Amino acid sequence: MAIDVLKRLNCCWCHEPLTDDIYLCPDCTFIIHKRYLDKLPTEIDHLTHRLHRLILKRSDSDYLCNLCQKQHSGPFYGCSLCHFNINVECAWPRSTVEDKSRHQHSFTILMRQDSFICDACGTERNCISYICSTCSLMVHKDCTSLPRIIKFSRYDHCIFHKYFLKDLTRQDCKICFKEVRLECGSYSCRKPGCNYVVHVNCVLEDKSLYKVIEEEKQCEELEEKSMQSFIIRVIEVNEAGEAIKIQHLSHQHCLVLANKMEEDIDRKCDGCMLPISNIFYYCLECPFFLHKTCAELPRIKQHWFHQSNSTLYFDSFKKCDFCNQHCSGFFYKIREGWDMCLRCAKVSDIIECKGHQHFLFFDFKYMEKCNGCGETNRYGPFRCGKCRFALDFGCLTLPHLALHKIDEHKLKLTYHDDKEQSYCDICEKYRDPSLWLYSCSICDTSAHIKCVLGHFPFLKDGVTFIYYHKHHHDLKFFRKVKGYPECSYCVSTSVLIVFMVVDVIYSNEKHQRIYLIKGVHKEFGISFFFDERMLEF
Repeated sequence: MAIDVLKRLNCCWCHEPLTDDIYLCPDCTFIIHKRYLDKLPTEIDHLTHRLHRLILKRSDSDYLCNLCQKQHSGPFYGCSLCHFNINVECAWPRSTVEDKSRHQHSFTILMRQDSFICDACGTERNCISYICSTCSLMVHKDCTSLPRIIKFSRYDHCIFHKYFLKDLTRQDCKICFKEVRLECGSYSCRKPGCNYVVHVNCVLEDKSLYKVIEEEKQCEELEEKSMQSFIIRVIEVNEAGEAIKIQHLSHQHCLVLANKMEEDIDRKCDGCMLPISNIFYYCLECPFFLHKTCAELPRIKQHWFHQSNSTLYFDSFKKCDFCNQHCSGFFYKIREGWDMCLRCAKVSDIIECKGHQHFLFFDFKYMEKCNGCGETNRYGPFRCGKCRFALDFGCLTLPHLALHKIDEHKLKLTYHDDKEQSYCDICEKYRDPSLWLYSCSICDTSAHIKCVLGHFPFLKDGVTFIYYHKHHHDLKFFRKVKGYPECSYCVSTSVLIVFMVVDVIYSNEKHQRIYLIKGVHKEFGISFFFDERMLEF
């Protein structure tokens, strides 16, 4: 792969293809033929610095090149009197840059250092420029080869580079939320009705979040792939063409479409584990339910969190790496080792939250504490561009209503408390009034979020947990066990302890997953805790 990449590059001295032996710098893009390395002059006259000759130097630390305004290391030419330095590659730049896939005309160098606003990226820099006399464009050196089409992970469609946007009013970048110069270059969507616009430097900052598209037909191929549904077969449709009976990959029986529950019972969607409140599919043979939107999710999706394609799958017991909840239902495999539950996957990178008056956008670099729970998320939070407010995945995906035996009404997710000192009505411990809570305005009930939801709010009762110990059988998860059930395999009544998984911890030494188990002594009713390694005794 490295050889193929090098074939597309040129020598920084002669600008010819790299056909012979070469030397390259591991820290920057400086590449030179071996035959030219010893011919580097120790002193040069350069058009951008006419006052003094520039001396060849070398630095192990980074230095700023005055021409490209970037940090470099290794050999450079400098003037110690004027504190003027230029990278070796910038000392002999290509006089003409031509790439028809990027721009229809060639760019010619203007060997004069000056401050100007680049027509390609819209930012100002004090450096040499490249010009296109046909289009009257002046751009930075690295902007001569901007990709024309890219697929950005945080947007569904391909976006195109344009040097100016006409017939538009003020537009804010959908990444940094600062104004986009409409008269300068930016990336935007060409789909009718879409007003997605981003700064060039914002969208190209992280190479892992975008993919260069060489031809427009690749955009159509990506869209077709994202339309592959988890629905295996449509069995029956109504007059409007809506699928009313389907076969779904996540369930062995056929599913039927319904508008509301026949009985007033609390049912959860087996895809996202949130209450069924609107149109849904259900199974006629067993208690299995799916929101219509969950059933129609694409099997392969390019999630905005990462450039690579994510795959949808079903799991009865899995920990989401983003909200840190143990869940049943659908997950997206974002990349190897990253599992995202469906509630987190449905959150877009730009959201409107009831707990805050401004829009929030995801920031990979922001590491402040979440205003909902007071904790710091390792992947970054959703933050406000106007004030110091941030939320993590866990708080954004909390259910707005929850039931608990402490109150006859449904408890509502509440975003602030005016009381100076607050206590949880469930655990009776202190509660930080600045953090989110569940409350009932009728009964004046307030409680910690974890106290209301419990340890496993998104696990389905009865799911099988594959666990290996001397009992040699899998375990089933139940929130409440009436009596002490016999083993469903061996009907053993001699077992004195009922095992239930209550938490998962991780060993730091070998990075092995260890499960914390709750034991209940049948005769005395005493509860105690131990990890799985104790079962060997």
